[in-house]
Amino acid sequence: MDSEVYTYINQLSNPETRENALLELSKKRESVPDLAPMLWHSFGTIAALLQEIINIYPSITPPTLTAQQSNRVCNALALLQNVASHPETRSFFLQAHIPLFLYPFLHTSSKTRPFEYLRLTSLGVIGALVKTDEQEVITFLLTTEIIPLCLRIMESGSELSKTVATFILQKILLDDSGLSYICQTYDRFSHVAIILGKMVISLAKEPSSRLLKHVVRCYLRLSDNARAREALRRCLPDQLRDTTFNQCLQEDRSTKHWLSLLIKNLETGNNESIQISPLE
Repeated sequence: MDSEVYTYINQLSNPETRENALLELSKKRESVPDLAPMLWHSFGTIAALLQEIINIYPSITPPTLTAQQSNRVCNALALLQNVASHPETRSFFLQAHIPLFLYPFLHTSSKTRPFEYLRLTSLGVIGALVKTDEQEVITFLLTTEIIPLCLRIMESGSELSKTVATFILQKILLDDSGLSYICQTYDRFSHVAIILGKMVISLAKEPSSRLLKHVVRCYLRLSDNARAREALRRCLPDQLRDTTFNQCLQEDRSTKHWLSLLIKNLETGNNESIQISPLE
C-alpha cells in the first residue's frame, strides 16, 4: 500500500500525471492514516498542490470554472484538508499560511455547481482546522478575513455551505479569544447579529434542523458576553421566542436545550461573563 501511495505522491510533481494522482490519493485519504505527513515531507508535493489552486484563479473572474477544473482542484483541496486535520502537520500548515490560498474561492459568488463545490470543499478545509479545537488555529484565523467571508456565505450560500460556514463561526465564538474579538466593537457584533437574524427569518420559511442548531449555538455563545447579551435582548428575532421552530425543536433536543438557555440568559441578565473590551 505504502509503495503505491508513494508512487502517486511522486506523480504529483509531474504535470502530466498529476490529475490522476490527485484522484487516486483523494480516494485513499481515509485508508492511509499517515497520508498527511507523507504529503508534507515529500519533495515538491505541497508546492504542486498549491500550483493546482493558483492555476484556477484566472477562472474565478470572470467565472468560467468548468466541472472538470472544479473536480480536479477539489481533489487537491481534499488532500490539503488531510494535512490541515493531522496533528503532526497542522502547525506547519498554519505557519505556511496555506489557508489564505483558499480565500479567493470563498470570495466567489457564482451559483453554478462547479463554484458551489469549490466553495464547499474550501470551507471543509477551514472546518477541519477549527474542528481540532486548537488555540493556534483560532489565533491564526482571527488575523485573517475568515469571519466576514463566512458571514457572506451564511447569507447567500447553499444550505450545505451555510451550515459549514456557520459551524466555523460557532467554533471561533466558542473560543474565548474569538468571542472577545467579535464583541470588541459594535460593528463586528452587529455584522454577526444581522446575518444571524437574516438566517433565522430564512429558516422560518425553509427549515433546516442542522443549520438552526449552529445558529442557536452562535446566539447562545454571544449571550455569554454582557454587552452582547444586552444588545440581543433588543434584536433577537421573534421567531426564536415564539412557536415558529417547534417542529424542528421536537426533533433535536440539544438545540431545544440551547435555545431555552439562550432565552433564560436574556431574561435573567446573568452577569457572569468574560471580561473583554466594551462594545463601542
